[in-house]
Amino acid sequence: MANLFDLTGKSALITGSSKGIGKAIAHRLAEHGANVVISSRKADVCDAVRDEINGLVGRNAAISIPANIASKEALEHLVAETNKAFGKIDILVCNAASNPYFGPMGGMQDEQFDKILKNNIVSNHWLINMVAPQMRERKDGAIVIVSSIGGLRGTNVLGAYAISKAADMQLARNLALEFGADNVRVNTIAPGLIKTDFARALWENPAILKASTERAPLKRIGEPDEIAGMAVFLASPAGSFTTGQTIVIDGGQTVV
Repeated sequence: MANLFDLTGKSALITGSSKGIGKAIAHRLAEHGANVVISSRKADVCDAVRDEINGLVGRNAAISIPANIASKEALEHLVAETNKAFGKIDILVCNAASNPYFGPMGGMQDEQFDKILKNNIVSNHWLINMVAPQMRERKDGAIVIVSSIGGLRGTNVLGAYAISKAADMQLARNLALEFGADNVRVNTIAPGLIKTDFARALWENPAILKASTERAPLKRIGEPDEIAGMAVFLASPAGSFTTGQTIVIDGGQTVV
């Protein structure tokens, strides 16, 4: 019987994969047989993750291609170089995101709001439209957007970020309808509070940490690997009948 989680021969492009959730996803996709592209803004950190993954899996599974997701030209270069290296892109994980502002909506500058929307929604729209045509032509592909439970709940400190994450969920639903006839699946993962550098301002704040864990059934925050497993599922044959969904992984925080 075929391994439902086997990704041998598949190629995956993961943005924001030099640390945190993106790095964990890249590690686990490579562990399950995929070739992976490590991408974030800084070349040196991308190279370090590339070397780490290749050393652990014992093959040249990973390459590094730095890119700034705010630049359409940089994303075009990222896609072109990935195709040049691997010949195709079977799996796209849109993980990179920005949140330059923490506080009430009324205190946010226009430039900060614009940056959040561009990096967290528009860049995903650009990148997906650069990659989807080849997937649709092959009648096979998996696209995963890393969203957040912030897109499901009101917040008084992460307003624009939460808006962007709700929009990512709707983007996945729309594209699942558009791409479904060509067997291209589009889903989002909505993590709760995860112990990453990106979320450090949240889990290092005692009041926020308490609010996130006190009533949640598991009474703790999550680890990047606990998100990576879902990305493997959605990218693999195990997830071949799943599309247009938002999978919440939050230790039960949103059930109370």
